[in-house]
Amino acid sequence: MKRTLNGHSDAVLSVTISPDDKILASSSGDKTIRLWDIKTWQQCYILTEHLGAVNTVAISPNSQTLISGSTDATIKLWNLRTGKLLSTLTGHSTAVLSVAISPDGKTLASTSRDGIIKLWNFHTGELLQTLSGCSPVAFSSDGKTLVSGGNAGSIKVWSQVQSFDKFTLDPVLSGEWWEVLGVNQSDRPKDVKLAYLRLARLYHPDVNSYTIAKASM
Repeated sequence: MKRTLNGHSDAVLSVTISPDDKILASSSGDKTIRLWDIKTWQQCYILTEHLGAVNTVAISPNSQTLISGSTDATIKLWNLRTGKLLSTLTGHSTAVLSVAISPDGKTLASTSRDGIIKLWNFHTGELLQTLSGCSPVAFSSDGKTLVSGGNAGSIKVWSQVQSFDKFTLDPVLSGEWWEVLGVNQSDRPKDVKLAYLRLARLYHPDVNSYTIAKASM
């Protein structure tokens, strides 16, 4: 062990290092994010704008922006060098558990406790797409594949459809009906119905008019 960093007053839930290896970011159940200088191991900033536990942190590929997701159901973007809050993304209705940014720095993925994945334009904050999947999320090195957790021990693999600039579940890996719905075979009919209705809200043409949504449904 090289060093132990102390400062948080509750469990540390997520850590990440900037791509330029200069800053370590840590988030905690104490509702704070702490930024540490990797050379000196001194705290640079303590970020306190979240109203709940900060479950996840990530840093943009250019090492300029910190992304955080919290139990307060918000995603916040921060200037990594100054600690200044840049913007807050609201759209999830439950705790944000995982965030990931594509290698080109254009798309942000986030997941929440209710089994919803949201894709955002990282530069404008525009909500691009909503998918059904669980924490965690990760992008492939080319940004064309998104991987997410799933229920019943499954992993969902999403492929970007270039003609629509959207992500769709890989049909080869979509699995059985319960995997598609994100439930267990033994779940109660009521739970299965709720999962189906959630899927319908994502893809039904009366709600989502995108061609790829209709094809997926």
